[in-house]
Amino acid sequence: MDEKEEDLGSFDPNIPEEGPSAPPPGWLEDIHGYQGHKGEGPEDDDSLYPPPPAYNPQPELNRSTSVPTVRVPSVSEDVARDALLKFVESKWKYSSKPARNLTFRELKPITVYRYRLETFTETRTSAWQFEPFNGQAVDGPQNGMSPPPWDIPVSVPQVYTDKVEKIRVPHSSVVKMCHNCRGCGRTRCSGCFGRGMKRCAFCHGHGRARNKRCPSCHGRGRKRCLRCRGDGYKSCSVCHGAQKLLHFIQLTVTWKNHVSNFIPDRQPDFPDRKFEKVSGDPFFIDENVLVYPIQGFPDQEICDVSTKLTNEHLLRFTSTSRILQQRQTIELVPLTHAFYSYSGKDYSFFVYGTENKVFTSKYPKTCTLL
Repeated sequence: MDEKEEDLGSFDPNIPEEGPSAPPPGWLEDIHGYQGHKGEGPEDDDSLYPPPPAYNPQPELNRSTSVPTVRVPSVSEDVARDALLKFVESKWKYSSKPARNLTFRELKPITVYRYRLETFTETRTSAWQFEPFNGQAVDGPQNGMSPPPWDIPVSVPQVYTDKVEKIRVPHSSVVKMCHNCRGCGRTRCSGCFGRGMKRCAFCHGHGRARNKRCPSCHGRGRKRCLRCRGDGYKSCSVCHGAQKLLHFIQLTVTWKNHVSNFIPDRQPDFPDRKFEKVSGDPFFIDENVLVYPIQGFPDQEICDVSTKLTNEHLLRFTSTSRILQQRQTIELVPLTHAFYSYSGKDYSFFVYGTENKVFTSKYPKTCTLL
């Protein structure tokens, strides 16, 4: 006798369906000095607090910085040959014979300056956060008014290093019923809609498949829901069964070093991107809360870009952040154009950076694979 399909069971109406992971608008009252939060969740941007005017330094008018002159470095034939041999060894298709036997015609040093401006800033944002309430201390408005974002003390990290610190704003905590489970501590299982059982997918609830008793559900037409293990409900994913949440405002303090680099593009045969991975000789370093445009340097393009970038950084960062320190550097990046002959033909390569890296667009001879 065939077993009839059994009912999937009923659900407990007192257990609510799972609600939103973030509190709805208006769920939390504004905290003085931290108004404007839309809610809690990844879709809500943190509120940004520009620093008060007194927190940012004001530049002095018509102030500039002078730079000493330097001599252009050069490399010897031995250094250039060794650099080329090292480069050739890293390329399996190149033979070292031309590098060992070439004849140098000229080593031409080229003046390359790299200008760098660093601006170390501090930015403060805040957002509502929550955690399950299990009887922990509640530092709420009853303990006083929350301090403004920029009055909360923090320990500044080492200058020119990036760091993020999160701080619970004093006196901003409040306990509320969990918005996800409405204070129940558990929510209806979405897999079985709170019934604990699911229709058998193999026999579609009939109890039989191919005129035989269903081997998957043993003829019952239903199976225990694996998601909730047959309970019909799960512990609330937001409060984890605590039924209440402790809400608080979290202040995020971000320290970031903003870097702008500039190298004049004057060597059509040498790709400027190669300079990004080598170092130079920093013969000029100017460091202060605010630095000022360079004047009187032999390379006028460096003076112009110094004026441009110092103004850009000042306008860009003082509107949203606090400038803690600036540093401008001029590096002399070694670059030598080496001209040589091999087997009656002329070639050339570049030696660049204090690491003596090599760039060449053409090499006289490659290995032949037999």
